[in-house]
Amino acid sequence: MHISEGVLSGPVLAGGWALSAVGVGLGLKRLDYDRLMTVAILSAAFFVGSLIHVPIGPVSAHLILNGLLGAILGPAAFPAIAVALLLQAVLFQYGGLIVLGANVFDMAGPAVACSFAFGPLLRRAGKARTVGAFCCGFFAVLLAALLTACALALSGEGFIATAKAIVVAHVPIMLVEGVVTAMAVGFLAKVRPELLAQVPPHNALGS
Repeated sequence: MHISEGVLSGPVLAGGWALSAVGVGLGLKRLDYDRLMTVAILSAAFFVGSLIHVPIGPVSAHLILNGLLGAILGPAAFPAIAVALLLQAVLFQYGGLIVLGANVFDMAGPAVACSFAFGPLLRRAGKARTVGAFCCGFFAVLLAALLTACALALSGEGFIATAKAIVVAHVPIMLVEGVVTAMAVGFLAKVRPELLAQVPPHNALGS
């Protein structure tokens, strides 16, 4: 779901950088020193997961794991995803540096939004937690696909067909990520339940 260089219009690029700067700033503000290792591990998981591409018809898709990062890190998912995307752009030319702001917001914005929306379910036990985790994984990818599609559509009518293809191609990925996130959260609830106790609104943007 990386957007390449030279595709987006100037206003869309500027908007992406502005929104990402705000998100990363707030995420760093809420990042506790004792959680740096968790953030680093999940950032690495995001980095590796999104390198594995799956062909789906005329397009390709890949795991994103932004919902998992949002479920565990809350607002700190913004800097975690930003670092991973920066390294991908520099090392593998996935996306690009100029379009980095838009790519970061497209991935991290939905992650943080889902962490707030489904945070109360994630802190509960049993089926409620499983449903909340699945929704985090599913809707984070759905929103990321929609934001990417909107960025393309706003940059020119010629990209509308591609925007639609991106959303359709990621429907299977949404389901897979929902299941993966539910399984990961279920495992963490058994071995590291304190991680889930820190998702929003406990880890809210305010002090």
